[in-house]
Amino acid sequence: MKSKLRQVGLFGICIFAGFSGLNTFGENLNWIPVGPNGGDARSFAVDPADSQHLYMGTLTSWIYQSTDGGNNWKRLSKLGDADDLVVDSLLSDSADSKTLFAGVWQVDKPAGGIYISHDGGTSWAASHDMDGQSVRALAQSSSNPKILVAGTLKGVYRSEDKGLHWKEISPPENAEIHEVESIAIDPYHPEVIYAGTWHLPWKTNDGGASWHTIKQGLIDDSDVFSIIIDPTRPTVVYTSACSGIYRSENAGELYRKVQGIPSTARRTRVLMQDPSNRKIVYAGTTEGLYRTLDDGVNWSRITGPDVIINDIYVNPKDPQHVLLATDRSGVLQSNDGGTTFTASNGGFSQRQVASILADAKHAGTIYAGVVNDKVYGGVFATEDSGKTWQQRSQGLEGRDVFALAQSDDGTLLAGTSHGIFRWNGAAWTQDGNLVTYTEKATYKVTRGKKTKSVTHVAHPGSPIDSRVSDINTASSVWFAAASDGVYRSENQGAVWTGPVLKGDNYRYVSAKDNVVVAANHRQLMVSNDSGVTWHEITLPSKLSYVQAVTTAPKGSLWAGGREGLFYSEDQGQSWQQLSTLPLADINGLHYNQEMGRIIVTSWRSTLIFAIDESSKTWKWWNTGWTVRSVRSLNGRLVAASLYNGVVVQPQTEEAAATTAASGKGAQP
Repeated sequence: MKSKLRQVGLFGICIFAGFSGLNTFGENLNWIPVGPNGGDARSFAVDPADSQHLYMGTLTSWIYQSTDGGNNWKRLSKLGDADDLVVDSLLSDSADSKTLFAGVWQVDKPAGGIYISHDGGTSWAASHDMDGQSVRALAQSSSNPKILVAGTLKGVYRSEDKGLHWKEISPPENAEIHEVESIAIDPYHPEVIYAGTWHLPWKTNDGGASWHTIKQGLIDDSDVFSIIIDPTRPTVVYTSACSGIYRSENAGELYRKVQGIPSTARRTRVLMQDPSNRKIVYAGTTEGLYRTLDDGVNWSRITGPDVIINDIYVNPKDPQHVLLATDRSGVLQSNDGGTTFTASNGGFSQRQVASILADAKHAGTIYAGVVNDKVYGGVFATEDSGKTWQQRSQGLEGRDVFALAQSDDGTLLAGTSHGIFRWNGAAWTQDGNLVTYTEKATYKVTRGKKTKSVTHVAHPGSPIDSRVSDINTASSVWFAAASDGVYRSENQGAVWTGPVLKGDNYRYVSAKDNVVVAANHRQLMVSNDSGVTWHEITLPSKLSYVQAVTTAPKGSLWAGGREGLFYSEDQGQSWQQLSTLPLADINGLHYNQEMGRIIVTSWRSTLIFAIDESSKTWKWWNTGWTVRSVRSLNGRLVAASLYNGVVVQPQTEEAAATTAASGKGAQP
C-alpha cells in the first residue's frame, strides 16, 4: 500500500549494493492504482476560498482532493510511514487556505498524531508534541484561528500557535476526561470548549483550568461521537451518542433527547447543520442518514439503512449539494438536498482486494475479489485493463471473496466467506454441492454359491458453507481449501466430496498432475493420487508459520512465511532456503505461466520477485505498494494491493526489470 518504497529500510542499502550484478532501475515508477473505485472514506475538509475544492481523509493514511465539488477525486499525499493511519479529523485553516491539519489514530494501537501541511496538502510534517497520541477529534476556533483543540485517548490538548506546540489542558489525574472522541469550540469564546468522551461529555469555560460534566438529560454511559454548536445561537448544542441524539438550549447544561431516530440507529457518528438554514440538521448514523427540517423536532431517514456514515459536507454556497463519507461505499453525493444520492468515487480507490484474476479468454479483462465491503463489495470486473469497473456481485449477498479461479472453458469460480460460487453470465450461483456415499451390498447365489457385490450409492447434500480461501482448477480434478478442510471435485464442480482432508483453516491448495499440496498455517500435506490419500510432510525447520504455498512445473514445492522462502525438489523430504532472496514475511507465491517464473510477494516490502524454478535466478520490480497477488495482463503485471485496489505495472517499466544470480544477494 505504500507509495514511497515502503520497505527499503528493512533491507537497507544492501538490497541494491549487496547484489553482484544487481542494478537499480533506470526509472523507478510506482505502479498505477486503477480501481475498483470506492472503499472507506472517513472525513472531509473544504478550502475556505473555494467550496468546490475538497479534501478527504481515509482509513489508510491517504489524503485525496477534489477540485470539482466531489465529482472526481485524486490521490494527493500520504501521511507518515504507517499504512493504517485513520484520518478521522481533517481541517482546512480558515485563515490560510494552503494550511491543513490532520488528526490521526492507528487501528489496534494507542498511537497516531497530528500532521500539518502548508502547501495545500502536497507535503506534511508531524507536530512533535503530539507524536504517538491517538487523535480522535480536532477543532479550530472560528474566532481565533491560531487556537486548535485536540481530543485524544489521553485527554484534551490545546495549541495557540496553529499546531506547532501543544499542551494538555485536561487534568491528567482525572479518571473521566480521556478517550475523547469529539471536540467543539464556542464560535465567539475560544476558552469555552466541549469534549465528548467514551463516557459522557465535559465542558470548560476557562480554557481548561477547570472542567465540569454536562450529562444532565443524557442516558448514563453514553459514548459521545459528535458535538456541534449553532454559530448563530451558541447556546444551542447538539450532541450525538450511542444512546441517540440530544439537544440543549442552555449550552449543554441540560439536554433533552431527540425523538424520531429508532434505537437501531443510535450510533450517530456525525452531526452537521445546513450552513444557510440552521433548522436543518443532518445526522449520519450506522444505519443511514437522518435529517430534521424543524430544529430537531421531527426526523426522517433519507438514505437506505445499509449506509454507514463517517462525515457529512454541505456546500455553504449550494446547500442542495451534500456529500457523505461512508464505510464501504466511499463518497455518496446529492444535488437535491439529500432526496437522492449517487456514488461519486471517480479516482478514489481504497478497496481491500484479496484476489485477482486475469481472464484467459478475454484480453484486458480483470476480476477483483473484495473483502469487508458487504453489499458494496464482492466481485468487480474491468474489460479495459482497469479504466472502468463494474460491480458483478449479484447472488453473493454481501459475502467476502477470498479466491477467484477460472477453468479451461472460461468458467469463473469465487471462493467466499460462505462457500463456492459460479458465475452464470448474469449472477453468481452457489456451487459446491456435496455428495456423500454409502455402501450397498447385494448378494447373488449361483449354483449354490453365494457371492457379494458392493456398490456405492450417492447422497446429495447441501452446498459447502465454510470459508473458501483457495480454489485450484489447474488439473482435471479440482480442489478447494476451506476453513474445515480440503474439498475435491472430479466433474468440474458439479458436485464436490469432502472434506477429503479434514483440518482447521486450510488456506492454500496447489496441484500439478496427480500431485496436490495443501496447507494451513502450521501444517503441509501432500497427495500423490489426486487427493484420494494424503500424508503430512515436515515443514522446513526454520519456517514457523506458513503464509504461501505453490507448485512449479518441474515438480518443486515452494513454501513461504515470516522467515523467508523455501523450496523442495523431492516432494518435501528435504528443504532448502533461498537465503539470498532479500525478502521476508512472504505473503504470496504463484507460478506465472506467461513468464514461466514463480512470483513472490511480501507483507513487509513493496518489491516483488519472479524466480526461475531451475536456476533460482530472479527478476524484480518495486511496485510502490504492499501487494499479495500478482498476475499477467497483456504483457504487463497487475497486483492486488493491501488497501488500494488493483495496481498495474507502468508500460515503460517492463524493460527495467533487473535479473540477479542466486547466491549473490543479501539476506533480509
